[in-house]
Amino acid sequence: MTPLPRAFFEDDPVPVARALLGATLVVSQPAGILRARIVETEAYRGKEDLACHAAKGRTARTDPMFGPPGHAYVYLIYGMYELLNVVTWPEGRPAAVLIRAVEPPSTLALRTDGPGKLTRALGIGRALNRQDLCAVDSPLSLWPGESVPDAHLGVGPRIGVDYAGEWATRPWRFWDARSKWVSRR
Repeated sequence: MTPLPRAFFEDDPVPVARALLGATLVVSQPAGILRARIVETEAYRGKEDLACHAAKGRTARTDPMFGPPGHAYVYLIYGMYELLNVVTWPEGRPAAVLIRAVEPPSTLALRTDGPGKLTRALGIGRALNRQDLCAVDSPLSLWPGESVPDAHLGVGPRIGVDYAGEWATRPWRFWDARSKWVSRR
C-alpha cells in the first residue's frame, strides 16, 4: 500500500473531510511507527469562510494553507496546543481539514479525543508543518483505511468557531458515531 495520492486532497475540503474518516494517520517516532484511525474531522473552506484562518489573508502562519494540497498545516493555538490540518484544494486556493480525533494504537495510553490531545499523544508538532503527507518516506503521512458507512456518520457544526457568525453553523464537522474517541457527540 501507499499513502493517499495528492489528487485525493485537490478536492473541496468538505468532501475531503468526510472521506478522511477511517483513513490511517501514520507517525514515525524514534520509538517506532504509530498508526491511528481518523474518527473526527472539520473542513475549513477558503477566504470566504470566516472560521478559516485564511479569512484574514495570507500571513506567515497561514501560508501553508495556500500551498500544495496533501501537506500538513500545523499551528499553535491558545499558546499551548499544536493542531494538525491537511491542506486541500489546488495550490493558491487556501483550505484545510482539521484532524479532530483519532482512535489511538493499543500501545498508546494517552487520550486522542481532541485535536490538541492527539497531537500531544502522537508527538506531532510545528516541526512537521508543511510536511508532505503523500510521501512514502514522510515522518507524517495519511494512508487509506476502511471508510465510515453513512449509517454511522455523524455530521454537525464545527466546534469553537462561534465568532464566525453563520459560518459557525455550517455542517462541516464529521465523525464516526461508533467511536468512543470522538471529542464531542
